Amino acid sequence: MSALPPCPQCQSAYTYEDRGLLVCPECGHEWTVGEPGAETDARVVRDANGNVLNDGDTVTVIKDLKVKGSSLVVKVGTKVKNIRLVEGDHDIDCRIDGIGPMSLKSEFVRKA
Repeated sequence: MSALPPCPQCQSAYTYEDRGLLVCPECGHEWTVGEPGAETDARVVRDANGNVLNDGDTVTVIKDLKVKGSSLVVKVGTKVKNIRLVEGDHDIDCRIDGIGPMSLKSEFVRKA
């Protein structure tokens, strides 16, 4: 029996090889044998200046942003504390004082 690595997502020991890919029958994850970063699929989120953003950072809005479905506007220079990074087009979840919970795109903020 060969010693194949466990699944990087669910840690299942029942992985098998199929046409050059390693496959997990429990969660369906597929990866290559020598794939760098197979253990972590962490994506890097950068602000408008190219700085790497992390969960819990404080950012500043660099452009007036209209709030969809409302007459409210997030003004330039608004500080947003304790951001949370998420998957998707709007990759920052946060709470803005006076407006409430929002999703922002990282291209419209800079690290404070």
